[in-house]
Amino acid sequence: MQTVRHSEHTLKTALISKNPELVKQYEQLDPREQRLLNEAFRPGSDLFGPITLHSPSDWIISHPEAPQDFEEFFSDLHRKSPSSGKQTIYIQCIGLLGNTRSISEEYLKWLKGYCEAFFYGLTVKLLEPIPVSATRCSFRVNDSTRNLQIHAGQILTFLKKKKPEDAFCVVGITMIDLYPRDSWNFVFGQASLTEGVGIFSFARYGTDFHSSHFKGKVKKLERKSSSDYSVFDDYYLPEATSVLLLRSYRAPPLPGCPGIWGKGRRTEFQRVSPPPSRTAVSTRASLPPRAYWTLTHEIGHIFGLRHCQWLACLMQGSNHLEEADRRPLDLCPICLRKLQSAVGFRLRDRCKALVKWIDAESTDTPRVTPKHSREELVTLPKPVEAFKEWKEWITRCLAVLQK
Repeated sequence: MQTVRHSEHTLKTALISKNPELVKQYEQLDPREQRLLNEAFRPGSDLFGPITLHSPSDWIISHPEAPQDFEEFFSDLHRKSPSSGKQTIYIQCIGLLGNTRSISEEYLKWLKGYCEAFFYGLTVKLLEPIPVSATRCSFRVNDSTRNLQIHAGQILTFLKKKKPEDAFCVVGITMIDLYPRDSWNFVFGQASLTEGVGIFSFARYGTDFHSSHFKGKVKKLERKSSSDYSVFDDYYLPEATSVLLLRSYRAPPLPGCPGIWGKGRRTEFQRVSPPPSRTAVSTRASLPPRAYWTLTHEIGHIFGLRHCQWLACLMQGSNHLEEADRRPLDLCPICLRKLQSAVGFRLRDRCKALVKWIDAESTDTPRVTPKHSREELVTLPKPVEAFKEWKEWITRCLAVLQK
């Protein structure tokens, strides 16, 4: 194992900058906020630690890129921030996330509440779920998996056209696999930073996605015309249980997948980096909730945050599942200052909102009704245990902010 450890001076400069104006800006922050952010370069901090590398396939080694400090983020003319009249994050579901509309709506409510706390101060709204046919995107059967895929870039074009006037960004989510162009195998997600739109898929989070017994396999794609989307009418989607969307998986790196993830530099398109799964679902509730990690990581890119290379952080890239499982659910102080400067929240208010979301019980617990069955409804409670360790960490941050 290798540790990426920066000097105290390097971290302090990355956080505060040497630019007199940005230094002055930092000094005007609440002293308690400065105390928490200064944990970035305090030796022996128990809140923020260094990046650890466990194999040559880890992101930083396999995808070298220039680090982005606060000054570079702040001075980036290409990034966009919420402005007056454009302070809403929209979530667009393409297809359902569960086997009934009510279940899909409940999972979306969880994601909405989480985003409202994470990006505290912005409004998060859910757009009406739409079928694939509404996007008019291209689709195909993947040669390797034999599963249906929809074209990510064309969905971005659709989202751009349908983007509400008050939107800072629109993020699409789906249970259907994605591909960005004909020559690529697949992509987990894609976003246009300049247009403020993104799309990502939960399809490959399922434990049986690569299995020969996966029910979504299509032997032959038969289409009457380019506008024939009937194949999606009864297409099998894995049940979007709390295990699938909220818990993590462990798997070794997948060989032979070059070019699946972008390098994350300042380009129009940033690609999400959560890796594919081939192993059984872990039953450990303490593992990081994958869907939430992916959603906030992706929106972070839309804010202009690049992959973090300073400390263990939500914005780190990940090239495989073992690496993704090591990522924290929140931001390091350097990335947190970036987001705070863009949104304008107080750190204490954001921490309290996150704890409140974790503690809040679901008012309308999703229930699964097995198709073609007379079995009783199966209750799927909000798995607050999955966030237990994160809540403890936030509580320690609050203690620093309230001294």
